[in-house]
Amino acid sequence: MKLPILPTTMVGSYSMPSWLERLKTEYFARRISRHDLDDIHNTAVKAAIKDQEMAGLDIVTDGELRRDNMIDYFLERLPGVQIDRSSKKFYYDFYDSEVLGKIPMASLGLAEDVRFLLANTEREAKFCVTGPHSLAKRIRNKHYPSEEALAADIARVMNMELKELVKAGAKFLQIDEPYFSGFPEDIQWGVGVLNALVEGVNARIAVHICYGNRYGKPSWEGSYRYLFPRILDAHIHQLSLEFARRGGEDLDLFREFSVPFELGVGVIDVKNQAVETADIVAERIRKALEYIPAERVVILPDCGLFHVPQEIALAKLRAMVEGARIVRKELGH
Repeated sequence: MKLPILPTTMVGSYSMPSWLERLKTEYFARRISRHDLDDIHNTAVKAAIKDQEMAGLDIVTDGELRRDNMIDYFLERLPGVQIDRSSKKFYYDFYDSEVLGKIPMASLGLAEDVRFLLANTEREAKFCVTGPHSLAKRIRNKHYPSEEALAADIARVMNMELKELVKAGAKFLQIDEPYFSGFPEDIQWGVGVLNALVEGVNARIAVHICYGNRYGKPSWEGSYRYLFPRILDAHIHQLSLEFARRGGEDLDLFREFSVPFELGVGVIDVKNQAVETADIVAERIRKALEYIPAERVVILPDCGLFHVPQEIALAKLRAMVEGARIVRKELGH
């Protein structure tokens, strides 16, 4: 990728318009067709990409606006997972789901999303998927001997899917694993499952770990210390963490441990609708650079912008881009 120093991107999701929320729910009430919803999603994704380009981001995403939440878009595509479709009344609800037998190999059909993203931007692009650990937490396991075994089999199936995404043109993939923070004891086996997921995938791999963002609120609190030293065994290129809301807490871990990855530094608080100034963003970046060389830092919000109103989300991204430019100039770039 031909990117500037301190490249800017989103974590993944962009602001969910209220009209799209209503239309998604209309679909679940069977008042609009799947074909109409697909057309609506195409329009929303194009608008999200355009906003990111206007903000000046170096790496764009599809805004994840086809997804109701970070779980269901994948579970309803995973072969062998039984979905109770009557369990979902509002688009943001989670399906009730269970697995009764071994998950077979089959495509999840995500490659078309990648092709659509790449066809609608000339910038570098990133595609995000929810990881096996987080997906396993939302499935009632009625077959596997352990949750680890279920997650490992999800990783086996999704490994093939990631390779299909690369064939479709994906160069940069992000794995979202926020449930690591809710179940820190799982990190001992979670990294092994993560490595199985990305084995042989010829793309730049980032892993995003936050403290949850359900309805714009954190699901958990704590310290990222639980990740270390086990996370150092992960076969990834970048670790994306939230720091803006938490005041740069835990940056010292990157001095304490010899971390081989890039760090995606969260410098925008997505759980606060106040728009940061470029100077505030620049100061947060400077703080991170006390611990990590600029050549290994990527600039992004703490988490997805799903719950942030569009005009505020765009303003926050513009401030983030300008803050990065300020620090680039100070570095002579």
